[in-house]
Amino acid sequence: MASSLHCVVLFWLVAFGLTAADTKLDCGPDYMTLVWTDSRSQADPSLFRLGSCLPTSFTPREVVFSVDLSDCNFRRLVSGNELNYTNDLFYTSSPDSYVLPFSLPVVCSYQRPKDWSPRVYDPVFSTYGVEDLVFHIDLMNADFSGPAESPVFPLGSMIPIMARVEQVTHQPLVVLLEECVAATTPDLQLAVDVYTIITNKGCLVDSKTSRSRFEQRLETSVIQLLLQAFKFGGAQEVYIHCTMVAWDPNGLDETKKACHYVKDHGWVLLDNPMYSSLCDCCDSTCRSRKARSPGAGNGLVQKAVIGPLTITDLA
Repeated sequence: MASSLHCVVLFWLVAFGLTAADTKLDCGPDYMTLVWTDSRSQADPSLFRLGSCLPTSFTPREVVFSVDLSDCNFRRLVSGNELNYTNDLFYTSSPDSYVLPFSLPVVCSYQRPKDWSPRVYDPVFSTYGVEDLVFHIDLMNADFSGPAESPVFPLGSMIPIMARVEQVTHQPLVVLLEECVAATTPDLQLAVDVYTIITNKGCLVDSKTSRSRFEQRLETSVIQLLLQAFKFGGAQEVYIHCTMVAWDPNGLDETKKACHYVKDHGWVLLDNPMYSSLCDCCDSTCRSRKARSPGAGNGLVQKAVIGPLTITDLA
């Protein structure tokens, strides 16, 4: 339990003209209280979210979150001698607002307990109902609010792809895209040539040479990918083959992650940019930890195909 540990608070708020906001964070043994105050009342307080949680209370000038660290999709990460509970403060904005949407990290950091060790899944996965997980991956419209109306995309445009896992009766899981490639056939084994999009256990390598990127999560069970449409030889039809993984959100490491490349910043970890060092292996080899890596037969891994897509010339 964190109650016996020394607490360190880390929170920063510098974006989109909100530097005048006063923010107070209190990290308790197993809870946290965040108070966001802006005397200039630039933002609509009802539009704030802490992870998956709505404000506990708010006034025109103040937003309060008083939540347990077991709620709101807090992520637990261990780095060295620190045990960190991390989340994101979201502001979703509104169409007529001049305050832009933003996302900022919230971190409560404790001394790592001497007897702490990573959680390992019980090999009897049916105990947790994991065998019944249902994965989905779909082409979406531009704002991810519904399915795409057409599988035809102009060269250079953005292709919205959303993967999710249904987990109504399961422990909270984070969905990741471990591998994605493009091919000209629905059967990858028959493909003569493939184009790598995501590889190395979650590295969006296409983002190094394009505008492709992961979108900020609103739920751990959903991941949104914006893929820049590319020309794949002279083929009229393209299929996207992906491997999806459902994993413990507290167990992210070099083999279970979502990383994309940001110009002038390098590799960035989607779920917590403060731990982007997990992405350092994206330019080399991200090694598996066999003792903790699940196999394809236990329901945590699912392969899927999207397509056919048609990429058209702009002219």
